Amino acid sequence: SNDELFTIINHSAVSAALSPLLALTLLTIIEKLFKMPTDITLLQLSDMSRPLLRKLQTEAPGTYHHSITVGNLAEAASEAVSANSLLARVGAYYHDIGKTFKSEYFIENQQNSVNKHDKIAPNMSAFILSAHVKEGIKLAYENHLPEVIIDFIRTHHGATRMEYFYNKALNQSRSTDEKVNESVYRYPGPKPNSKETAIVMISDVVEAKCRTESSAGADRFRQIINDIIMEKLQSGELDEC
Repeated sequence: SNDELFTIINHSAVSAALSPLLALTLLTIIEKLFKMPTDITLLQLSDMSRPLLRKLQTEAPGTYHHSITVGNLAEAASEAVSANSLLARVGAYYHDIGKTFKSEYFIENQQNSVNKHDKIAPNMSAFILSAHVKEGIKLAYENHLPEVIIDFIRTHHGATRMEYFYNKALNQSRSTDEKVNESVYRYPGPKPNSKETAIVMISDVVEAKCRTESSAGADRFRQIINDIIMEKLQSGELDEC
């Protein structure tokens, strides 16, 4: 009858309207409980028109392009070892957002202009470099990024030493007899705590190193990548993942 048909259509319409709302609510609850974003959330975060990624694009364009390439490398590497490739890619997009703070002090944003580090003390350079992690975490919390994405910001340098500025300080100390505090030239950690964060750490160094060797062939790139991975292993940076 018409009444039954009307009731069925009515119920179907209500069901169609409520089902997505219920699903989204449940997904949000699951994300909060397990502290793991769903693929839907990760895909939303990978949208390049998101405020933080737009900020990175306009304020630190070199870092933005670096992050996209790191994301591509991390995604491919994650697929190869059955890690979460979408999480690795999105984590890579956000790992350097702290470089929007004093972006001109990072080499990828300098575009053949004067290197600002030439005019400041190495310990000041180390402070600025280290600050990009702290600033990134702060920005991430302000923009309500999931904790697992913030982990990529925290861990992508682990406790590595800033060799260039550490050696610069050692060279300067030879003429002044001043003691060099090694801890000033180390990132505070923590070290990567998952497959995905470790892959982004490695991809980050690989991209930066290989960018300076654009004329190298495949064998040379293999050697660079192997050396980077072995160095991270031997220095203990991969001990917690």
